[in-house]
Amino acid sequence: MSSYPDSVRFLYALGNEIKSVKFGLDRIRAVLEALGNPQRAFRVVHVAGTNGKGSTCAMIDAGLRASHLNEPIRTGLYTSPHLIEPTERIHVDGIAVSREQFQRAFAIVHEVALNLDLDCHPTYFETVTAMAFWLFRELRVETAVIEVGLGGRLDATNVVEPALTAITPIDFDHEAWLGSTIESIAREKAGILKPGVPAVFARQRPEAAAVLDQRAAELGIAVARAADFEIRDLEIDARGSKFTIAGLSYIECPLAGEHQVDNAVTAALALESLGISPRGIAETRWPGRLEVVAPNPDIILDGAHNPAGARALARYLARFYSHRKIWMIYAAMRDKAIEEIAGILFPIAAELIFTTAGSSRALRPEALVEIAGRGETAESPAAAVDLARTRAQSDDVIVITGSLFLVGEARALLQSVRPAWGG
Repeated sequence: MSSYPDSVRFLYALGNEIKSVKFGLDRIRAVLEALGNPQRAFRVVHVAGTNGKGSTCAMIDAGLRASHLNEPIRTGLYTSPHLIEPTERIHVDGIAVSREQFQRAFAIVHEVALNLDLDCHPTYFETVTAMAFWLFRELRVETAVIEVGLGGRLDATNVVEPALTAITPIDFDHEAWLGSTIESIAREKAGILKPGVPAVFARQRPEAAAVLDQRAAELGIAVARAADFEIRDLEIDARGSKFTIAGLSYIECPLAGEHQVDNAVTAALALESLGISPRGIAETRWPGRLEVVAPNPDIILDGAHNPAGARALARYLARFYSHRKIWMIYAAMRDKAIEEIAGILFPIAAELIFTTAGSSRALRPEALVEIAGRGETAESPAAAVDLARTRAQSDDVIVITGSLFLVGEARALLQSVRPAWGG
């Protein structure tokens, strides 16, 4: 591909990374073998879970970077999805790779894939995963934090040979691929556990904890469980939290929401397992998750795209914004649990504005009005933001949520950033 926009267009043409998922590790293994197995060139922390895995990865990465401030050691972070540009998925030393680096990695992986006898071109996620591993090797990353894309057992990232695994809270999401029970979903997530590799488990629903504990016992691995550690002196406000993990560390978490306390504990235990102080968690940045991006009125972005995420957002708004009028801009994909999410979020909002985001899977705004029984529609995220800003008072709050596509478009709009390919 001749340019970065061309590379991005080709990746998008491979299809939505969820809808076009093809489980199995044969393609990614073949590509990585042809690339010289770059995933073996650095130490890996591998993180699965339903909610909070991206936040937890960001916190672990921040801790790693803080521990190496005076040493020539590089860290990598691979997460998904992105909000504005695909380059956001691959970070080195806390900075997204450049468009030029992304394009070069795509060209290398794409050429390799074309020369292999594969059943099909690697999927969007498989391709970018191989690109990340290749870039981490090329840029001499020493430790990389790798977020699972979907599930765990058959996810493209599960070719790594990690030094540590971590599993964040497991809940319902992607049931069509992972199963309709918490136990079946937990079994897929537990697929990242490896013999001889220690693990960290976040606080879990009992049925998920039972599955994870059983698999850990079968593998005979050491496990640090967040549920076994007492949280003391907790202070929490609208911008983050401070607390002490009994017997371990004092933590300052700059990510908002009560749920981030549990994620910070999981990240701290992971860092402690690696022999690293978790003090660097205080430097974490994780856009689009309870992120305040504008004042007067406050505009909050949060990618609450499943029921657990919606409950976390609802708790946050009830705790810190119950005395203010809430305008909610919402868009969603058709494959999400819309009725359940609607029951959690919509009653909180005094005003509802429904729109659509840049995906063929987006639900029509008119359908959302029918589900809510109220609200108005806007033809685009930009129109929805203009509508809310025009009518909201300075002490109101505008919450933009539902789809990460919507959050990404709104964040680009509010930061006056546009993707290079014009989409």
